[in-house]
Amino acid sequence: MKFFHLSDLHIGLKLSGRDFMEDQEYILKQIVERAKEEEPDGVVIAGDIYDKAVPSAEAATVFDHFISELTKALPKTVVMMISGNHDSAPRVNVFRSILSKQNIHMVGMPPVNPGEFMEKVTLQDSFGDVNFYLLPFVRPSMVRMLFGTDDCGGGLSYDETIHRLLQREEIDTAQRNVFVSHQFYVPVGMSGESVERMDSEIRTVGNIDEVKADVLEKFDYAALGHIHKPMKVGSDVYRYCGTPLACSVSEAGQKKGIIVVEMGEKGRVDTRVIPLNPLRQVLYFKGTLKEVLGLGCSDYVAVTLTDKADLDVIDMQERIRSAFPNLLEIHRETYKKTDYTGAYTREENLDPFELCSRFLTDLEDYEKELLRDVIHTVWEVQ
Repeated sequence: MKFFHLSDLHIGLKLSGRDFMEDQEYILKQIVERAKEEEPDGVVIAGDIYDKAVPSAEAATVFDHFISELTKALPKTVVMMISGNHDSAPRVNVFRSILSKQNIHMVGMPPVNPGEFMEKVTLQDSFGDVNFYLLPFVRPSMVRMLFGTDDCGGGLSYDETIHRLLQREEIDTAQRNVFVSHQFYVPVGMSGESVERMDSEIRTVGNIDEVKADVLEKFDYAALGHIHKPMKVGSDVYRYCGTPLACSVSEAGQKKGIIVVEMGEKGRVDTRVIPLNPLRQVLYFKGTLKEVLGLGCSDYVAVTLTDKADLDVIDMQERIRSAFPNLLEIHRETYKKTDYTGAYTREENLDPFELCSRFLTDLEDYEKELLRDVIHTVWEVQ
């Protein structure tokens, strides 16, 4: 059994205000081409199909074209996807029963009523059944009808909610089982603060949405979404595949790709990554104005200038934008901050230059010469 693990497409995303749609169409086309080559039995998209709960008409058209091309190229491949925290769960859930008859399982809502359970899709190969359990992004408030409140009358934690949802499922651990989920899973013994997060991710105060990864242990593979950097969660078979494209400057230089999962008999799971090559990279350059201008390119670029002296260049931004037509950000590096503590005491008899030097601290030679000129000018005026 072979399947693709994807997540966090974020169709409709704008990168630092720039339209990203052309880049997304390019990478989605590339995913279809890789699928034609590999012919997977299934394609899993673990949430955040869109970047907005109410996607634009253009974003919806791009997604529709992607799924149409994928199913046209591989009519026997089963496509399974869930909603993420960026998606509108009810919108993703529309036509769920109709689409399932076309080998497209688009699940937006988790179980919310006592008689409902997780969507389970079963595929077969020469070793038997492989069960895919599809759980969209869950907030504790969404499943209050199932579990009520805690002992104090408040809502359950994210961790307790996910654990209880899985406890309701009759999972046959003798079979091969795959869990598809879009939550913030943290390895047992670690805290959410220790996990590197990207600027493009939505985070909760105090990481209240973290879920202990021990809940994944009954599955042979966990296809996870939500974290934008490729990451393992305490095991080679519990994986975040990351975004197919960098969604922020903090992801500059990350290698993006499709995780290909191949399952043999029970207990045998192999994974590999097919690299995805974007239309334009997201890059970060740091250096002086002269150095940076020499690196001009058409990729998406964030720049930090390290010039110590003030840049008295009227057309500086224009020159940088000319070198980088897809410029995202410009920053200046701050080298030092003046420490005013213990600058001088009243008892010391210092001349104006010594007094100012001690007050300003750590002056460079050219700054000292400038200070002498200023003091001499003031004395001459007096």
